[in-house]
Amino acid sequence: MSYHNPVLLKESVDALDIKPNGVYVDVTFGGGGHSKEILSRLGDDGKLFAFDQDPDAHNNAIDDERFTLIPQNFRYIERFLRFYGVRKVDGVLGDFGVSSHQFDQAERGFSTRFDAQLDMRMDQKAEVSAAHIINYYSQDDIANILFQYGELRNGRAMAKVIVAAREENKIETSFQLKEVLAQFLPKAKEHKILAQIFQALRIEVNQELEVLKEFLTQIPNILKEDGRLSVISYHSLEDRLVKRFIQKGMFEGEPEKDFYGNFSVPMQKVGGLILPSKEEIKINNRARSAKLRIAKLKS
Repeated sequence: MSYHNPVLLKESVDALDIKPNGVYVDVTFGGGGHSKEILSRLGDDGKLFAFDQDPDAHNNAIDDERFTLIPQNFRYIERFLRFYGVRKVDGVLGDFGVSSHQFDQAERGFSTRFDAQLDMRMDQKAEVSAAHIINYYSQDDIANILFQYGELRNGRAMAKVIVAAREENKIETSFQLKEVLAQFLPKAKEHKILAQIFQALRIEVNQELEVLKEFLTQIPNILKEDGRLSVISYHSLEDRLVKRFIQKGMFEGEPEKDFYGNFSVPMQKVGGLILPSKEEIKINNRARSAKLRIAKLKS
């Protein structure tokens, strides 16, 4: 697919254990690859709802009366499903990577390959861009973003250099940022470190971890008994949140124990961690960091 090559397509849809007359949600529609696979397994009475806040993705809407595309952030999943008269669903799929289309469109600013405006907004109506963060956030806030979201140990030193540079001239493009941070980009590690910097900015721009937490906490409310959750994440920050929510039902602390001393958590892990095959990674290099986790609502 030219827009986006879906990762772990068969495995993630198999994980939903699809019922022909079931109701399913694809919260990251993108190019529609996962949605088309779900629809191919639904009968005439099945329903699929998809979410995507990116207007570019709306051009891929599927002409199928069983399909509804909701042009919103999936952090509002429960609210918008209720708007469409749906309270409980049989399964939810999420593929949290940036789409190939977003990376490949230079003007979107997601990629380190292009000299483009530092944008990185998935919702193009959002106010805060990566350039806004670089030019207006405090040194401490930039340092924390680089350290926490980019897992860059020298984030504080990078932030100091950014703030000093922006006093001379605004930093508005990816290559300007690269030039400002050149001392932190040794040739052997340049691509990896730039990817970490861009990841950190993108997570802040789109509030990705907050959105993921809000989404996951709604899942037990909207799944039917034994309903399935199939989630693909691409970096350790996301994967840790998904793993911990499935195990503990929360992101910090420990769940309460019941009368028998067992933890009372809403979700139950299904199978083990699933990674892409070597063959898939060879065909689609962007699959290399993908991790699929599956859970179901406890009956």
